[in-house]
Amino acid sequence: MAFKPQFKVAATYMRGGTSKGVFFRLRDLPEDAQRPGLARDQFLMRVIGSPDPYGKQIDGMGGATSSTSKTVILSESTRPGHDVDYLFGQVAIDKAFIDWSGNCGNLSAAVGPFAISNGLVDPAKVPRDGLCTVRIWQANIGKTIVAHVPITRGEVQETGDFELDGVTFPAAEIALEFMDPADEGEDGGTMFPTGNLVDDLEVPGVGTFKATLINAGIPTIFLNARDLGYSGTELQGAINGDKAALARFETIRAWGAVKMGLIKDVAEAATRQHTPKVAFVAPPQDYVASSGKAVRAADVDLLVRALSMGQLHHAMMGTAAVAIGTAAAVPGTLVNLAAGGGERHAVRFGHPSGTLRVGAEARQEGRQWTVTKALMSRSARVLMEGWVRVPG
Repeated sequence: MAFKPQFKVAATYMRGGTSKGVFFRLRDLPEDAQRPGLARDQFLMRVIGSPDPYGKQIDGMGGATSSTSKTVILSESTRPGHDVDYLFGQVAIDKAFIDWSGNCGNLSAAVGPFAISNGLVDPAKVPRDGLCTVRIWQANIGKTIVAHVPITRGEVQETGDFELDGVTFPAAEIALEFMDPADEGEDGGTMFPTGNLVDDLEVPGVGTFKATLINAGIPTIFLNARDLGYSGTELQGAINGDKAALARFETIRAWGAVKMGLIKDVAEAATRQHTPKVAFVAPPQDYVASSGKAVRAADVDLLVRALSMGQLHHAMMGTAAVAIGTAAAVPGTLVNLAAGGGERHAVRFGHPSGTLRVGAEARQEGRQWTVTKALMSRSARVLMEGWVRVPG
């Protein structure tokens, strides 16, 4: 019996923030994968090693976690005033689908460096030394991200002394601006889809919870840790080892998605795992991060734990950090109240791997709140570049 040989496709394996993913230029993809659809999804899933009933992605580039089962497709931008179009795919590990419904804030940090190094940014815009400003069109959610990438001798600078909790080694700092981060959704809408800063979220069979439902960075459901029986200091093992807790969070996520208008029926949540996110917040407390680092209550404004693709995240998703910063800037949300209330332009929050600072510029217009931009710093680095091989 004859078998087709493997073929190879130019690719780069990159870390961005606390995530890793396989990056492609659109024009380097197989012809049938250059368009959205089944052929593209099947190609990317095979690259990552999904679906894998063993949950390990041994036969692919994925790392068997939501943070490492990611793909990015980049091309010269067709959008006026932008340098690069950025499309993100969250690949399910044990199921055969890719969720295209949201962005990855962490990998957003790697988009600018990749675009510069791979000829997607006009060379005239790249200084010999200094910062190169890359305007990114985030195609999943239709938003602009501005990345400030350090350049040394005309090349992207990757090494530096910027430390990011959740990443072992220091690197060069990349400042990101998420412009107008509120996601109005496919049918329009507002940053707070129900019109309320706090809702009573009824979850049949589970309970009723106070919740802040926000579309900013990524649709997110914020709950109070104490209402769930948690302190807000939990690490991954305390949640991910509890199957009943994970099932409860998924039920909450599904009903929250319905209330936010993202889906019409809770059954649809199974095919939309990347969004919305579920997070729980608490006032500052002392705890020990997963690295063994002591985080003191005095070091943070609040504590946040968030779930991604059905598991507690080891640090914090970049898009969820945007949601945290945005919600914290609006007096009266659960995030703002956990941080002590009042007007805030930035917060430092504690997550399982340590702390992170995020800022946001918010203003009220009538009864509606708007956020012009959210800001945070990340780092990125090329781990490997060349070709990825895929069975024919």
